[in-house]
Amino acid sequence: MNFDEMLKSKTDRAEMILKKFLPQESGFQRKVLEAINYSVMAGGKRLRPVLMEESFLLFGGEGELIEPFMAALEMIHNYSLVHDDLPAMDNDEYRRGRETTWKVYGDGMAVLAGDGLLNLAFETAAGAFTFAGDEESYRRIARALQVLGRKAGVYGMIGGQTADIEAESGTEMTEELLLFIHENKTAALIQAAMMIGAILAGADDAAVSKMEKAAYNIGIAFQIQDDILDVTSTTQMLGKPVGSDERNHKLTYVSLHGLQKAGEDVRRLSQEALDIIGSFEIKNEFLEELVQSLITREK
Repeated sequence: MNFDEMLKSKTDRAEMILKKFLPQESGFQRKVLEAINYSVMAGGKRLRPVLMEESFLLFGGEGELIEPFMAALEMIHNYSLVHDDLPAMDNDEYRRGRETTWKVYGDGMAVLAGDGLLNLAFETAAGAFTFAGDEESYRRIARALQVLGRKAGVYGMIGGQTADIEAESGTEMTEELLLFIHENKTAALIQAAMMIGAILAGADDAAVSKMEKAAYNIGIAFQIQDDILDVTSTTQMLGKPVGSDERNHKLTYVSLHGLQKAGEDVRRLSQEALDIIGSFEIKNEFLEELVQSLITREK
């Protein structure tokens, strides 16, 4: 099985796991449940749950313990996209080739769908305690929940989104601020994925810290590549409007450093991440190839 076939298989598995934890569309709250499922099942690379499971395997993890956290992280990622697309945020009407949640269900219902997904994520992740067989497993799950909450919250993704909005409101954009936004808005959830995978597999503190650093590099490189694609790709290829950064007068890594240096930094950051991932006792060639593929992606 080649890399593309393995990636499809692992993506399909992440999708199957996610579907297990999604709500049934019934009751007086049916409309928000429909909006939740519409949002989550709009497609996507399922990159974060795949990275989480591969990090779990990298440290010898086994069993279903990882599955609730895989689903939970993808729920958090999708809630953030639902809110990002809102008129009060990025005001995007299309994502992944179809209308965004607020365009279909209205902005009020989209807000509630995002809120619902965030709460459902932590309810789902807490379900991992049912797989805990000893005190050590309980400690690992509790630590993983702390990482999930911090990386998704005001000291992680939401903190990055806050700085992004402030920058659009007139705060002077510097390279330091831009990297803070990328680190928190994008890299934080990738850090959550790789750290939680390592934690649940029983990795020690030093190894978890190394995974956090590797994930930082992957996240920054991923966002820089996203900025590159916003300039060089098409709406048909990307599945969402291109050129939105320029239209919204956003300073990006590309506008700051140019396409050539941006591309060079994507490759440098990715290689540093690969060096870290390859330094552990167990090797995961698929994970290494997945990281490498992120620098050549076209959507």
